Amino acid sequence: MTKVYFSDLSSKSKDDNLLNRIRKLFKMAGEGITYNKDDLIALKVHFGEKGIDTFIRPVQVSPIAEAIIEAGGKPFLADTNTLYVGSRANAVDHHRTAQDNGWLRPVIDAPVVIADGLHGNEFYNVSIDGKHFKEVKIGAAFYQADAIVGVSHFKGHDMTGFGGTLKNLGMGCASRAGKLMMHYDVKPFVKINKCIACGKCVEWCPVDAIKVEKYANINLEKCIGCGECKIVCPENAIKVKDSSETAKLQEKTSEFAWGAVKGKEKKSLYFNFIFDVTPGCDCLPWRNHPLIPDIGIIASKDPVAIDQAAYDLVKQAKGHDFDSGVDKFMKQHNIDSTIQLEHAEKIGMGKRSYELINISLSE
Repeated sequence: MTKVYFSDLSSKSKDDNLLNRIRKLFKMAGEGITYNKDDLIALKVHFGEKGIDTFIRPVQVSPIAEAIIEAGGKPFLADTNTLYVGSRANAVDHHRTAQDNGWLRPVIDAPVVIADGLHGNEFYNVSIDGKHFKEVKIGAAFYQADAIVGVSHFKGHDMTGFGGTLKNLGMGCASRAGKLMMHYDVKPFVKINKCIACGKCVEWCPVDAIKVEKYANINLEKCIGCGECKIVCPENAIKVKDSSETAKLQEKTSEFAWGAVKGKEKKSLYFNFIFDVTPGCDCLPWRNHPLIPDIGIIASKDPVAIDQAAYDLVKQAKGHDFDSGVDKFMKQHNIDSTIQLEHAEKIGMGKRSYELINISLSE
C-alpha cells in the first residue's frame, strides 16, 4: 500500500515549525530518491493569478527547493502559459505576475522558468497509450527536466471538481496546444435568466467567442472549450452542456499528467497543500471563502494516492457549510471528481489505496 505522509499546521516549538515539517515530509516521502550532480529538477507550482492570494506561498516552497539543492539537484520553478486571457498568457506577463506574487530570490532559491516558452508553443510530443490520446504535448522545460516535484494547492475547480496533483501535472505541464486537446469537447451555454451582462466572460475568452447585449451569447463555432467563462462568471450563469464533457476532461487531464512524468517516475515526488481550500482555482484574480478550515500538507511518490488522500481528508472535514462525510466538491460543482482518480489508476499512474502516516519531529 502506498505511503502518504501527513503533517497538520500546528507547531509548539521553533524546531517543530511548519518549514521544518515540510523538510521532514520531503525526507520521509522522498526516501530512496537520489539526484545526480546538476540534475535539473522542475518544481511544478502555480504562481497564482494577479489579484489572488490563496496560492501556496513561496516561503512554504522554499524548504523543498533547499532539500533538492542539498540532495545535489538544481531546482527551478515552472509553469506553462494559460489558455485564457489573464496575467499569465505569455512568458513576459507570467514572469511579472510570478515576481509580483513573491516568487523570487531571496525568498526562494530557484529561478522561474515558463516551461512552454514565450507564447506557449515550445513543447515535445510524448507517446502514451491512453484512452483518449496516443500522444500528448508537454511544455519543453518539463520534458527536458530530469525530475518533477509537484507542489500543488488542493482546492475546488469548476470543471474537474477538485484540482490537486493530477491537475497540476496534467493541465499545468501541457503546452497551450495540449490544453486545447483536453478542453476540445467542453461546450458551455448561458442561463439567460441568471446572466447580469457584466462582461467578465468576454474579458477572459481567448478567442473572442462571446458577445454581450442583454445577456452573454457564446459562439460555439469559435469556442475552444477552455471553460474560463464558466469559472469567472460571478452569477454561476454559464454551464456545461453535458456532464460527460467534464468526465472526459478529467480523464484527458490524467493522461496528460501521465505524459508529463513519463520516464521520471523514480525521481519524482508530490506535495498537496490542503489549506485555503477554495471552491475555485488559483486562476481567478480574486479569492473565494474556503470550503473547510485548513487541514495540513501531505507528500507521496504516488500522484494518485496523494490526490485520493487529500480528497478523503476534505470529505472527512467539517466545513463551514458542510457536514463531515459530505463530498464538498460534488455539492459545490455537481461533478464527480473521483473520475480523474479512477482513470489515473486504470492507466497505471498509481494506486488509490494508501496508508496515511502522521509525522512529527518528536518521533
